[in-house]
Order: sequence, then structure tokens, then C-alpha cells
Amino acid sequence: MLYAVISEDVADSLPLRAKARPKHLERLNKLRDEGHLILAGPYPAIDNNDPGPAGFTGSLVIAEFESLEKARAWADADPYVAAGVYAKVTVKPFKHVMP
Repeated sequence: MLYAVISEDVADSLPLRAKARPKHLERLNKLRDEGHLILAGPYPAIDNNDPGPAGFTGSLVIAEFESLEKARAWADADPYVAAGVYAKVTVKPFKHVMP
């Protein structure tokens, strides 16, 4: 089943993100290589693909996992969690309807 991992950043998270980004992307690439990643990306803090110093306010990952528990365990092990980037992480089942 698909699950949405909805993460909200702490204030001024950009320096924390920069430090943990390589390990964060490594996990996403692994999920992609295993054929389980549907989409992933951050929420820019301003209306621009490159928010510069404004940074990001969170992230969204939609991926396939065997269960909600496994999706939560994967989300809890994110390097951004360990680095203090995320203030809150919510994991929900997701039903892909379109396109």
C-alpha cells in the first residue's frame, strides 16, 4: 500500500537540512531503486522553486510500504529526524487516484 509521509520543519531549518541532506537523499534513492518511491520533495518557504535563504517548511514523501508500521519506522529513521530538521512527522495511508 502507499503511504504519505508529511513532515513539518522547525523554524530556520536550512542549516540542519544542509548537514543531513546527503544521508536523507541516500535513503530516498534506495527506496527509489527498490521501486517503492512514488514522489518526494520539500515545500519551499516562498513561492519559488529555489527559495534560497528562505529555505523550506517541510517535505512530502509518497512511497509503498508493507504496512503502516513499516512506513512509520522508515519515517522515524530519517536522518532529518535525527538532525532535528522536522518538528512533526505524520504518516498516513494514501490512495493514488489520479493521474
